[in-house]
Amino acid sequence: MHQPSRLPAFEPEQASPEQRALLDAILAGPRKSLNGPFVAWIHSPQLGDLAQRLGAFCRYESGLPLRLSELAILTTAAHWQSQAEWYIHLPIALEAGLSPTLAEQIRLGGIPHFSDGDDELIWRFANELYQDKRVSATVYERACSRFGLQVVVNLVALLGYYGLVAMTLNVFEMRAEGQLSLPFAEPPGT
Repeated sequence: MHQPSRLPAFEPEQASPEQRALLDAILAGPRKSLNGPFVAWIHSPQLGDLAQRLGAFCRYESGLPLRLSELAILTTAAHWQSQAEWYIHLPIALEAGLSPTLAEQIRLGGIPHFSDGDDELIWRFANELYQDKRVSATVYERACSRFGLQVVVNLVALLGYYGLVAMTLNVFEMRAEGQLSLPFAEPPGT
């Protein structure tokens, strides 16, 4: 992974027992790498352990089909203009069946044109939450009717978790493994 300039270099051979346990848990889990926020979180192993376990649930067990959870993650990445989050999740979303045109519309920040009602509902839910800090009764009721209350609770957690990921990646200026281009313009002064 690109070592961000705001973090000291992490050398696994010099890891504390807590850092080693976290590193082992991440590498043994479904992710199999430190790509993402984990190089930052390893500097706070207790937080890192809790966050990576929450993330595994949100990403792999939300009850949403992969295309929809990845759509929610891309909506989050676009909201936060998180370079690494977008870079990591775009190929996963496309492989899961998300339209490249829809992904690009989300990246650009406009109102996308939807051909699938579930895509539109997930985007509206996430977008309302990010823009209005609330979800309208209409969108909430549609989401509960379509996905069930438990999945809606999990969707809120997924959005919150990937907000945490985006903030971590942005604050520490992290990039993904192999990332050579940026999907979002960097703000002046960073």
